[in-house]
Amino acid sequence: MKSVDRAKNNASHSEAATAEELRALETGALDPAMFPHPEHVRLGYEMLGRYPFTEALSRFSGGLRLLAAKGGRPEVYHETITVAFLALIGERRGQHEHGGWDEFKAMNGDLLDKRCLERWYDADRLRSDLARKTFCLPNPRVPIPIR
Repeated sequence: MKSVDRAKNNASHSEAATAEELRALETGALDPAMFPHPEHVRLGYEMLGRYPFTEALSRFSGGLRLLAAKGGRPEVYHETITVAFLALIGERRGQHEHGGWDEFKAMNGDLLDKRCLERWYDADRLRSDLARKTFCLPNPRVPIPIR
């Protein structure tokens, strides 16, 4: 077999494996204990490569909710963190062409740090029940008067 054919077979196998991982996420079949933050980012990247943002968000957040419930801790699902990370991954995908996950990861290693969102959000806001339950925008630079 030619090396190009081998590369195509490896790519299609990798694509098939990724598609299966995404299905496992969406159906809650993944093992929550084996799904660390870098895997969240990787599957978010892959999901955003297949679907428009709102559909990817719906599929991804639904899968995370299932995994949190499967792990016996539905309260760990965090809406603001989920939406903000997916938006950031989508923005970064849109800024540059990437040859795939490995290249994206190399160019965006900061996303692999859970504290990445602290550039936009203060810790109190992210720890709030409101941010856990519904998406909250980052802290305003200028206080907004409440009417």
